[in-house]
Amino acid sequence: MIRFFPCILLFFSSFSSQAQQTVGLFLNDSLAQNGYTLLASSNARQTYLLDNCGRVVHSWQSNYIPGQVAYLLENGDLLRTARIPGNFNSGGVGGRIERFSWSGNLLWAFNYATSDYHAHHDVEFLPNGNILLIAWEAYTREEAIAQGRNPALTPTSGVWYEKIIEIEPVGTDQANIVWEWHMIDHLVQQFDVLQENYGVISAHPELLDVNFKAMPTGGNGMNGPGPDWAHLNSVDYNPALDQIMINSRSLGEFYIIDHSTTTAEAAGHTGGKYGKGGDFLYRWGNPLSYGRGTANDQQLWGAHDAHWILPGLPDAGKVLVFNNGQGRPAGNFSTVELLDLPQNPDGSYALAPASAYGPSAPAWIYTATPPLSFFSANISGAQRMPNGNTLICEGSSGHIFEVDPAGTVHWDYVNPLSGLNPVSQGSFPVNNAVFRAYRYAPDYPAFAGKTLMPGAPLELNPFPSDCRIFDGTVALWTPDFPGPLTVYPNPVSNQLILENPLGGAVQFTLTDLTGKQFLTGNSTDIQIQLDLSGLPPGMYILYPVFEKKYHLAALKIIKL
Repeated sequence: MIRFFPCILLFFSSFSSQAQQTVGLFLNDSLAQNGYTLLASSNARQTYLLDNCGRVVHSWQSNYIPGQVAYLLENGDLLRTARIPGNFNSGGVGGRIERFSWSGNLLWAFNYATSDYHAHHDVEFLPNGNILLIAWEAYTREEAIAQGRNPALTPTSGVWYEKIIEIEPVGTDQANIVWEWHMIDHLVQQFDVLQENYGVISAHPELLDVNFKAMPTGGNGMNGPGPDWAHLNSVDYNPALDQIMINSRSLGEFYIIDHSTTTAEAAGHTGGKYGKGGDFLYRWGNPLSYGRGTANDQQLWGAHDAHWILPGLPDAGKVLVFNNGQGRPAGNFSTVELLDLPQNPDGSYALAPASAYGPSAPAWIYTATPPLSFFSANISGAQRMPNGNTLICEGSSGHIFEVDPAGTVHWDYVNPLSGLNPVSQGSFPVNNAVFRAYRYAPDYPAFAGKTLMPGAPLELNPFPSDCRIFDGTVALWTPDFPGPLTVYPNPVSNQLILENPLGGAVQFTLTDLTGKQFLTGNSTDIQIQLDLSGLPPGMYILYPVFEKKYHLAALKIIKL
């Protein structure tokens, strides 16, 4: 069968006319980032590592469902949050952190949950081995009103403020708190002139308006003045800047604070590398919250997973955020957005007098076609990968997919876990939400010396599959054509080699990610050499065709 160029999407699940595919792998093509996807289903106690064909290569077992996130550390350990009962009942409740060895042994666990505070949503593993976590802390109605909170916005049960603590793991079940930051220390209000934190909101973008209310619905119901009024859902750390990023779903913003402070400085407004103590260094998403915009200026609605892109990746240092879009004026649809922050050379952030923080618009945005076809009202996240693609977790439906910069999907998967158990192929799962998912490249240090033997897919009664793993270096062929065409080196500096052992006629086209052609030609040489020395560094796509009819798998080329 001839595959017609340039269509390169290869669907790998075969199924009969009597059944419909509902879960598992729908697509894996040659332009997907090869690697292993960490899947921590929100209602399951096992965490799975899947290859690009959706097959289980490793797993870990806990006694608790997630609360909510899981990470694979560079040494092969699994760091995850877990859900334990307590006095705080809202979305994302956690309370426990666990660390498992690669072999599944519980190395360390720590509960951070009392009647006064409760960890939730996310943690961040630091370069020094410590861990950042976010937690609710409870205050009575009277204490909140004493902070200038409007009584009409204050429940009789009180309110929850947020705090960030840095813990140093000790032994197998203990931790030392070595640094902390409390939201209650950085409030401003324009309601009660008798309180110390009274001030003009627009004059204090470094502080949080304790009476601002953005979302009509959200965590803990938030239908009105619920206690979980800020609802942080992510925490991230930038070691080069020594800064922390936190995201508020309810207030439509993310914030950056200084981690270089002492705990005492973090409680005040001076000190630290940036001289602002624990006040906000930067905020983005909803300038109305600090009196420097209107409702028309809001850009984030119920967002999750605001984080810096890691060094060494495309767009490193910029910020990626999953904009859930609940309450978006144009309709409820989700987007993934890339932001280039207005950063000064010293790591601080530019802000003109009486203006809102930039940027005015994202540097890149993924929107589905049609937009309303992509929507998760809660949870969710996104990850920039080494090949420049973005892995997106549409959390509420357990849908994980990978898109390139043009928005084309190259990997597509639906979580088959229904609660604790997988469903049969052809059945529809319930409770298959996924808070976030992460793809780790094959050269990730955690895999050094490990045996990653593919097992079966997660779903029961899987359909037959001819899925193949594209490792980015060799074996560019179709089932119709058994002769390989080998391409190397990749990444490449100047000369790209196409080994053509059969000596057939090979046509080739090299484009950038937008489809612009940079090189095209044909050859019957056994070794075809392509001179890329005149091309700027970046990512390109090679489309090879053999004997004018065999359209081989496209390959992403990295030019150094």
